[in-house]
Amino acid sequence: MPIPIIMPKFGFTLESCDIVEWLKHEGDSVRSGDPICEVTTDKVNMEVEAPEAGTLWNLLYKAGDTVPVTEVICYLLRPGEAAPEKVIAPVASTPAPVQATQAAPGEAESARPVAATPVARRVAEQVGVDLTAVTGTGPQNRITRRDVEAASAPVTTVSSEPGKVRATPAARALAEQAGVDLAQVSGSGPRGRVQGTDVQAVINAAPSVSNTAPVLPPTVGAAPRIVKLEGMRKTIATRLQKSFQTAPHIFFDAQVDTAGIDALRAKLKARNEKLSVTAVLVKACAWALLRHPWLNATIDGETVSLWPTVNVGVAVALENGLIVPVVHGADSLPMSAIQPKVDDLAARARTNKLTLPELADGTFTISNLGMYGVDRFTAIINPPQVAILAVGRTQRLFVPDEHDQPTLKSFMQLTLSADHRVIDGAQAAQFINDLRMVLEDPALLAW
Repeated sequence: MPIPIIMPKFGFTLESCDIVEWLKHEGDSVRSGDPICEVTTDKVNMEVEAPEAGTLWNLLYKAGDTVPVTEVICYLLRPGEAAPEKVIAPVASTPAPVQATQAAPGEAESARPVAATPVARRVAEQVGVDLTAVTGTGPQNRITRRDVEAASAPVTTVSSEPGKVRATPAARALAEQAGVDLAQVSGSGPRGRVQGTDVQAVINAAPSVSNTAPVLPPTVGAAPRIVKLEGMRKTIATRLQKSFQTAPHIFFDAQVDTAGIDALRAKLKARNEKLSVTAVLVKACAWALLRHPWLNATIDGETVSLWPTVNVGVAVALENGLIVPVVHGADSLPMSAIQPKVDDLAARARTNKLTLPELADGTFTISNLGMYGVDRFTAIINPPQVAILAVGRTQRLFVPDEHDQPTLKSFMQLTLSADHRVIDGAQAAQFINDLRMVLEDPALLAW
């Protein structure tokens, strides 16, 4: 009997993954633990491995498909096992046996079993879509979530009106301005609905017949590039929107004299040792968080967890979003160990080589945009954490010395965002004051 290989559930809240690439093809021999395909989760790309040795058979999805977790994606034939004559369909889409009774003519359609993914069935139930009326585009014509969403998409015309063309408002406005007959435009939207891009394609393809052709207003120009929020970008949008809507943010600014950090880095540089500002910030935050445990916390509903160790996340900007690898146990690590850790995590984040454990269990986050020339900014808390530190660039400013004479110093701008459900203003103020103190005198980190 062929062994089913399912889409693993890489995270507790993960519902589906996209297949990026098949690393093995149908008929290939694999060993136990061999990666057979690469998939993208809401955080990183992961590999699905073969559970044992055998021959890959019956690939049910292609690259680019979205697959619900625990869904069968392919099968594995054991050594010496012959491939069955009949292709096996995914377990989730196998219809229940139909009773051998004669259905009334009006009931024949409703009695027919429908092949649909579990997610599609759940969405159909939520939006009130009859699955028997939906055409499936998945493997073996199975109905997917996208099919249900397309079937439930609103149209701008009433089908009972004869001769009326289904089209979006933007398409109608553009067609009216350009004198395009919508009946002559092929729609690419759900159920053949005409989109603005369809009308623009007709306009672009039409030859100019005279110099008196109507001049379209500037807003009609080339159609925009439509980008769907999906994968990492969708996860960021959902999590940060929820964070800003549910967590009452309060913000605290501080200006830090960087003379102590500069002196420490200069001494180490003279010894050919590297120490970045980010590594100092990680250690300093861990030092301060141990003294203010309510900021080293996570919240879940009405429960707050105060963590005994400090796991500092460092935000890394990517081309298509943001990722936050975590320096675990930063409170017990010296800066000599934090520096290579930060460098390694950042490098592998940019090449999509991080593992899920390296992104999990953060208790506090640092977002440093100083290298981009940003003076000061506020950051949205990374849930379920209750605080985040935004770091701006270092600036040289003239300030009065003890004799009220102008002296040139370097200052770094810090902004703390805190969840007011958990942290009071005085707590946050004490934390950022201690953080400023230890950054201005890094020798305190040894205490």
